[in-house]
Amino acid sequence: MKQVVSHAQTHKGLVRKLNEDACLDLADSGVWVVADGMGGHAAGDIASQLVVDTIRLAMQRGEAASVNLITQALHQANAELCRYSQQHLDGHTAGSTVVVLLLDKVHYHFLWAGDSRGYLLRHQQLRQLTRDHSQVNDMVEQGLLSSSEAEQHELANVITRAVGVDPHVSIDIVSGVWQPGDLFLLCSDGLNKELTDSEICQYLAHSNIAEANRALLHSTLVAGARDNVTCILVKVNNDPQNVNDKDKTIPLFMNN
Repeated sequence: MKQVVSHAQTHKGLVRKLNEDACLDLADSGVWVVADGMGGHAAGDIASQLVVDTIRLAMQRGEAASVNLITQALHQANAELCRYSQQHLDGHTAGSTVVVLLLDKVHYHFLWAGDSRGYLLRHQQLRQLTRDHSQVNDMVEQGLLSSSEAEQHELANVITRAVGVDPHVSIDIVSGVWQPGDLFLLCSDGLNKELTDSEICQYLAHSNIAEANRALLHSTLVAGARDNVTCILVKVNNDPQNVNDKDKTIPLFMNN
């Protein structure tokens, strides 16, 4: 029987006084979420938690998890955050980036808004499957900046899309067929600000994903952790002997 193993963690980092990240590990529903409250905006921690809670509540209503259900939940969270900003923050923005992973019987789906990322490690090759909704990423795609210049650019923290910022939010989706052995990473930008994709890939080589995830966080802290750091690892595992009891393990699609 194929199984899914997952491990989630979040940390405020070494500079920020408050953790404005939030995460959700609903392995039994095949859903994982990372939300990053927008730094410099009012109530970023409230915004990220509202996004996570809205998805959690949607999953508790008994309907099977789907791209449509998660998209509706994100639009609901967007509307609620816009109302919250008007009613409690004098119109100041309470916003959050978000990345969601959904695994169904055959496919994986990443849904996102902002610069929280989704990666896939397959056959020792790490690929970022999401596209950052950010000012510098737009400049890189237009050929105005190189990827190496983008990380240090003065506009590196300017995102172009997030939940709660505008009355309507556009959610991007990328899908594919998962394979046994696939390892997915969801993270807030506090991880990729400190570690390169190559460094991240090296840590993901560990056979125990809980240990791999803890190593990711430790290395981010050693590097200075200037921002909040959240990362979730999700592995589709077809070898029950390779599952560690410290990881959260569930049969995949046991009702089908």
